[in-house]
Amino acid sequence: MESVYDLYRRGCELLRHGDHQAAIVPLSKARDLEPDKASIREALGRALFHAQRYEGAAAEFHAVAASSPTNDYALFCLGRSMQLLGRHREARGPLALACSLAPERADYRLYRDRARRDAASPSGDDASPASSAEGEGERA
Repeated sequence: MESVYDLYRRGCELLRHGDHQAAIVPLSKARDLEPDKASIREALGRALFHAQRYEGAAAEFHAVAASSPTNDYALFCLGRSMQLLGRHREARGPLALACSLAPERADYRLYRDRARRDAASPSGDDASPASSAEGEGERA
């Protein structure tokens, strides 16, 4: 049986090479063995996000943000996952927090403002997730 560290390293290597779907397997195993390790959950969240499995990504980033509420990156990725699920109202909170924690990040502000705009639209959370998918791959 591989150690948690070996699983994590293998998953991160696959992630680095852009094999997001394959990275999910070792990172999920590592998470199951060490569910309190934020680094494992963040890497798994990134793999899930890039594999367009936004519900799973949101769950992982939520777990990281819950254990480390000042982790601006986890909050940003949680908000982006929510946006891509079409849940714009829910995305506003984590994106606003990420902006407060890292005000220098223009990308955080851009997506916070989009979440606010999309949540205020007549369709609100019923907006098509595809309408929020522009530029989805730039950070996660």
